[in-house]
Amino acid sequence: MIVIDGSTGEGGGQILRTSLSLSMITGQPVRIERIRAKRPKPGLMRQHLACVLAAQAVSGAQVSGAELGSQALVFEPGALRPGDHSFAIGSAGSCLLVLQTVLPALMLASAPSRLTLSGGTHNPLAPNFHFIERAFLPLLARLGVKVEATLRRHGFYPAGGGEIRAVITPVVGGLRPFDLLERGAVSDSFAESLVAAVPRRVAERELSLLQAALGWSGEQLRVPVVRQNEGPGNALMATLEHEQVTEVFTAFGEKSVSSEQVAMRLLREVQAYQASTAAAGPHLADQLALPWALAVHQTGQAAAYTCSEVTEHLRTNLDVIQRFLPVNAGLVQEAASRWCVRFVPSL
Repeated sequence: MIVIDGSTGEGGGQILRTSLSLSMITGQPVRIERIRAKRPKPGLMRQHLACVLAAQAVSGAQVSGAELGSQALVFEPGALRPGDHSFAIGSAGSCLLVLQTVLPALMLASAPSRLTLSGGTHNPLAPNFHFIERAFLPLLARLGVKVEATLRRHGFYPAGGGEIRAVITPVVGGLRPFDLLERGAVSDSFAESLVAAVPRRVAERELSLLQAALGWSGEQLRVPVVRQNEGPGNALMATLEHEQVTEVFTAFGEKSVSSEQVAMRLLREVQAYQASTAAAGPHLADQLALPWALAVHQTGQAAAYTCSEVTEHLRTNLDVIQRFLPVNAGLVQEAASRWCVRFVPSL
């Protein structure tokens, strides 16, 4: 049994999710201790428990310690169970994090799966639906995995109530690793402000500031139609499409935070990415680590991608991956805001 210390590195929920994913894939049982030890409220919260129960459902695992507040968990996976699954968090916790947990295993399963996930779809500190749909899934498709994701209903924090559906078609003939080193020329850039049960003027102020700072045209500024009963919520997003990769950055409105402050938060992330020549931003770099490592493990071929920043989140994720898979993950800084993450098979 592999023993993982959940307090190492960034000490958050990603250690749990990556451990569950790799336990299901490799068949190795795992004990995770000191879960989320570095968070203000350590242990399993509702969205983390939902990830554990989802992993149990799709792998027939024997589990102990799966309860709210638990800081230790034993997970012994069985055979994968692709097919139809529904998972409800029961709060505004991110349902994209549940998808992140079970997707790596189901994309390598023997049959397709259809998932219905309910909870939060646009949450701070978690990948939102549009980021997964536009930035992550197209790169997964290049590895050989087809995932069709549909947003049925927005779910903003703290109300939740969102729903997504995902149809996962497993890879045929193994994952196909590739190098993602350059982003390529810009093909499109646009900003959107999602407002539900929030005055439209909030969106207009946010977009106006972005327009002034980035020099974008009115056609690049959008206020998509969102059903007002899906709120209250406000998410300001910038999508940067390039030949080889699409990046999505998001800032969230919240009480006592002005529209200008929300826009400035987003602007700082966009400008940091624009100042780099790397393919992936800091959040996408973290999402790519596990599928890249799996592709290298399956084929024995090295593969790499570049990113604009190496976060503690990414470093911790790489450490967990190397506990389960015989791959080496190297980090090389090529410039002030350009890093290369390279995976090679262990000898």
